[in-house]
Amino acid sequence: MSTNALDNLAIDTLASDSLAPALVDYLNSKAEEYEREEFIEDDPVGVVHRYSRKEDIEIAGLLVSTISWGNRKAIVKSARTMMDYLDNAPMDFTMNASEDELVKLDKFVYRTFQKDDLRGMVMGLRHIYTECGGLERLMMEGNTGGTDYVYTAIKRLRDTLLPYLSERTYRHIADVTRGSAAKRVNMYLRWMTRSSCKGVDFGIWKTISPSQLLLPLDVHSGNTSRALGLLSRKQNDWRAVQEVSARLRQLCPDDPIKYDFALFGVGINKENVSV
Repeated sequence: MSTNALDNLAIDTLASDSLAPALVDYLNSKAEEYEREEFIEDDPVGVVHRYSRKEDIEIAGLLVSTISWGNRKAIVKSARTMMDYLDNAPMDFTMNASEDELVKLDKFVYRTFQKDDLRGMVMGLRHIYTECGGLERLMMEGNTGGTDYVYTAIKRLRDTLLPYLSERTYRHIADVTRGSAAKRVNMYLRWMTRSSCKGVDFGIWKTISPSQLLLPLDVHSGNTSRALGLLSRKQNDWRAVQEVSARLRQLCPDDPIKYDFALFGVGINKENVSV
């Protein structure tokens, strides 16, 4: 049994403790409050909502999620600029841009994501769509249906992209083998997988179930999770992601990561947590 599987076994045992009905009601109400179409206007996912073609959504989603750290307004502004650099046609640009067009991507800057970072990502994506059948097939081929598989998918994405990136770009691609919480990739998987019925996520990947998703854990959702007793681990790392996701799966086995909206929304809005 793999180390990751052993970790999951221990965390599933921990998650078997019952959760108070008041906590369940609170999280359900907050998930309903924050998962709404109005949410996307000031969120990076809103930039991805410019597109309707599957491949455009996939590529824009991965690139936008990759720079999704820091101030949300700054992320959204830079994400829009990034799409402008791709002629607002992510798939077409990725597959057909000339060398001169690719070099121009080096002018894009968002905090430490700069120089040749965007160009390397685009070249890696070109390889994925030319040789690997696209992002969904790369990450989800052989999906066993368990929560363990997300670890494999994230590792496979990193392993495939790295040959096209400069060493300085490596920091922007989550390394779950070193315990990264992989917040941005887990957020990307949420975008691609969960139902589009509420207007936020897209639900375009059918080879992974929402039940397999893991929480995009960050400082906001982490703090809220600890305040509610959903997370005991102090670090926001992969083991913490496993722990809190197992707890959330108790609340809603079919769609546990709907509570990302509740935990993040309460945290970023600095709401008082009392259940």
